[in-house]
Amino acid sequence: MATTTAIPKTKISGGSFLLEERHPDEVFTPEDFTEQHHLIGQTAEEFALHEIIPSIEKIEHKDFSVSRALLKKAGELGLSGVEIPEAYGGLEMDKVTAAVIADHIAKYAGFATTWGAHSGIGMLPIVYFGTEAQKKKYLPWLASGEIVGAYALSEASSGSDALNCRARAQLSPDGKHYILNGEKMWITNAGFADLFTVFAKVDGEKFTAFLVEKTFPGFSVGAEEHKLGIRGSSTCPIILNDCKVPVENVLGEIGKGHIIAFNILNVGRFKLGAMCVGGARVSLENAVGYAKQRKAFNKVIADFGLVREKIANMATLIYVGESLVYRTVGMMDAALNEVDKSAADAARQTLKAIEEYAVECSIIKVWGSEMIDYVVDETVQIYGGYGFVEEYPAERAYRDARINRIFEGTNEINRLIITGFLLKRAMTGQLPLMSAIKNLMDEVLSGPSSSNGLEGALAEERKLVTQAKKLGLFAAGTATQKYMQAIQDQQEIMGAIADMVIETYAMESALLRAQKITASKGESTAALPVAMTRVYLSQAMEKIEAAARKIIAAVADGDMLRTQLAILRRLAKYEPFNTIELRQQIAGKVLERGKYTLA
Repeated sequence: MATTTAIPKTKISGGSFLLEERHPDEVFTPEDFTEQHHLIGQTAEEFALHEIIPSIEKIEHKDFSVSRALLKKAGELGLSGVEIPEAYGGLEMDKVTAAVIADHIAKYAGFATTWGAHSGIGMLPIVYFGTEAQKKKYLPWLASGEIVGAYALSEASSGSDALNCRARAQLSPDGKHYILNGEKMWITNAGFADLFTVFAKVDGEKFTAFLVEKTFPGFSVGAEEHKLGIRGSSTCPIILNDCKVPVENVLGEIGKGHIIAFNILNVGRFKLGAMCVGGARVSLENAVGYAKQRKAFNKVIADFGLVREKIANMATLIYVGESLVYRTVGMMDAALNEVDKSAADAARQTLKAIEEYAVECSIIKVWGSEMIDYVVDETVQIYGGYGFVEEYPAERAYRDARINRIFEGTNEINRLIITGFLLKRAMTGQLPLMSAIKNLMDEVLSGPSSSNGLEGALAEERKLVTQAKKLGLFAAGTATQKYMQAIQDQQEIMGAIADMVIETYAMESALLRAQKITASKGESTAALPVAMTRVYLSQAMEKIEAAARKIIAAVADGDMLRTQLAILRRLAKYEPFNTIELRQQIAGKVLERGKYTLA
């Protein structure tokens, strides 16, 4: 892998942010982009502005010849093959570069979905699990955009429950082919893709992946779905009717398809988060432009406090989203730098390094998809009646954003993954979560401490992040004490714990970035990031306290409930920031620049 990143040297364990204090120099932020990151970001930006956006109308009306031409152009520019090894026609660059491109491509969600499915889940299964022959046969053509990739996992009865698929595969009598039967649903790029990664059960039991070309006998594509949003992407079912797949097109091992499915989704999740940030940035710019020219009561609506509050909230969320995404991919790259690329099991080492951050990838996916929903919703509100009119950009962005909470694993499934993965690591000793919970319980039962022990720049903000972690551990501790292993069956509690974990990671990511900017550029330059951090910390603490209260009320009653609520109030106590003034400061700068800004 060609490393272009000034990433921190320290390898950090996934999920450890709950238990350890991180320092600003341990995290990667957009301020750490190298010149090469900026250059490829500029290339992606210009491609989006000059090639994608002028084609929106044709793509929205499903002229997929335009989509294919754009994929080929993206391939020529190197935008689709950054994660493919150089030996197979790719650029073999870091995950930060992949996230930067996804961020800029997302100016139009219809094509971003097409490109994301092609360059991510359409190619990476072969990169990580393909044989040498499979890589040589397919990857150069995929990287260049000559052929288009797709990923066929979901079925009508098994969307999130992918392992319960009904598609079957039987070895032919002559042993040369697997015969596939079944139907896959909601397959992105299906209408014009050439190569599909298809999952089916060999002999009805062994969940396995296959590389299926559209020309294979018995393979067909159903009609285009008429979708609420992302109408510029192709979404069709695929039908396997005695589809003959050569045995050499088995991807990975028979019965090990789940390893492919779940690891590839981790990569898809962090890229989706990056796309949500890029899409939100575009929506904010549209909202600002409209607010500055729309007049009501003899002045532009950008002068109204409640409109400025929306703009400040949107900008704050974009700042936090950037902090989350690039912190996580920076950790991935640090881990991937330790992989021996010449080793026979290099692909497995790579996947293990990525899987380490499954919790963080799920956090990015959930947080990013819910963030952009808020941003596009408020953009419609700022546009008012015009927000409901197709000729204006707010309407399409609103429709396009909704799918993000469904694909790459629904947000409900990802919330269960977050809590479940952390508890699994705790039970196996990989993460000292249980001992941290015990230590916290001992601390809270001994009464309030006289000092939080934090001094220096942003001390109050650091105290809030510490309190958030303690609240999460306290709530998780009360729940695990009651339910033990059976907590897995308490989905509402698992979801509430996930919400606390998500907000804590977001809070800390925003704070560490603000600290890093303050240390490198000075307090005056960091004024806006600090303001955004304070605004976000305030609203996140409210969510964390509410989730903790929900959990405690579900697991305790009587005197125990009153005792635990008293502890909760103590852990959640803080002096509020003047968020009205902070939001005015943020909105003023954003309106002055006409777009998202930190300066």
